[in-house]
Amino acid sequence: MNLYSFAKFIVSVVLKPVYRIKVIGKENIPKEGPVLLCSNHIDNLDPPVVGITSPRTVHFMAKEEIFKVPILKTILPRIHAFPVKRGMSDREALRNAIKILKEGNVLGLFPEGTRSKTGELQKGLAGAGFFALRTEAIIVPCAIIGPYKPFKALKVVYGKPVNFEELRKEKISAEEATMVIMNSIKELIEKNK
Repeated sequence: MNLYSFAKFIVSVVLKPVYRIKVIGKENIPKEGPVLLCSNHIDNLDPPVVGITSPRTVHFMAKEEIFKVPILKTILPRIHAFPVKRGMSDREALRNAIKILKEGNVLGLFPEGTRSKTGELQKGLAGAGFFALRTEAIIVPCAIIGPYKPFKALKVVYGKPVNFEELRKEKISAEEATMVIMNSIKELIEKNK
């Protein structure tokens, strides 16, 4: 058992009973090929929750600051997380993300860039749209519907893939592409509240 599988097992054992995690639409994540998994961001626990509910290994972009914590800088790369500098264009992180998708893996993103203090969906950053347009990845929206309260149900909803074939041909901007993704997340939240 590799570290990712082991961590997934341990985190599942801890989080699933505490937050009564209910997963909907797991079958919407293609079994193979590149997937850009885009979720809203309401809590620091969102990455592990997406990680344990996705049927596939998810590679996450994580803020650079957490890689400075001694134990985390050793563990994070081994569980497929890589650093991104916030507030600027980080070319290395962009290259890393595109490489992950080109290799047919799943890239998990929180397009809002930071967690929402209110729980309301915020405006998405252009990065999600950039990856959606620059790769052949299948775009799967995800909604985490909380709040995170012990022994109250937390829903993780994976929506049907967003069709980006036409949008890629139309040469829309990264900002417009992100808006399409954010709207699909918003619809999932509204339908499953």
